[in-house]
Amino acid sequence: MPLVKPGDSIADQIVEAAKTASIQIQASDIIVVAQKIVSKAEGNVLDLSTVQPSSLAETIAKTSGKDPRHVEVILRESACIVRMRGAHLIVETPHGFVCANAGVDRSNVGANNSVVLLPVDPDKSAKRIRDRIKKLTGANVGVIVSDTFGRAWRNGQVNVAIGVAGLSPVIDYRGTSDMFGNQLCVTQIAIADELSSAAELVMRKSDRIPVAIIRGVTYVTDDGSIKPLIRPKEEDLFR
Repeated sequence: MPLVKPGDSIADQIVEAAKTASIQIQASDIIVVAQKIVSKAEGNVLDLSTVQPSSLAETIAKTSGKDPRHVEVILRESACIVRMRGAHLIVETPHGFVCANAGVDRSNVGANNSVVLLPVDPDKSAKRIRDRIKKLTGANVGVIVSDTFGRAWRNGQVNVAIGVAGLSPVIDYRGTSDMFGNQLCVTQIAIADELSSAAELVMRKSDRIPVAIIRGVTYVTDDGSIKPLIRPKEEDLFR
């Protein structure tokens, strides 16, 4: 895939790259797309030289060791601060994601003084890509926009879904029975997150592979929304 610029069509680039690789996009394929190229194509890149940090950003920067302009952008992209400790700034974004630095990232941007923000509406981003791929290929596919998040209970990061289109992000086993006939009461599998993590195994950050095609997975087809994966605050025992 070429380096993405503002205004580029991610779907057109995916279809062209698939042709170059002699891969035919098929119905029911799931296309996992790295958030960063979606944000770049949508123009969600900010030059830090244009940012004037607030007094709060300056204060946080002194304890975190971050660039105060970077902190200011994180605060602007946050609905609330969940935790602060040392260099760690965990926030909730307007999307409802609880993550480090509001997803504001300085890696693989190209310009040393720029940061990439999360898409304004990742579900809409996924839908645009899905609709365009269908127009170009005739194939009804699922699309996942993925990003790298840490986890509250474990070390290391994994890729998770932040936007979906064409598939339900959760497989709900509640009301069904296990192999011994016991009724399942709470089991909901976050299939969109699992597929995002699986795709990351081939979407290495330094290899310019920002898209993966997953084939052969059984999933529930629907319009798709990331909302079923976001735990309501009243059910969040870790706040």
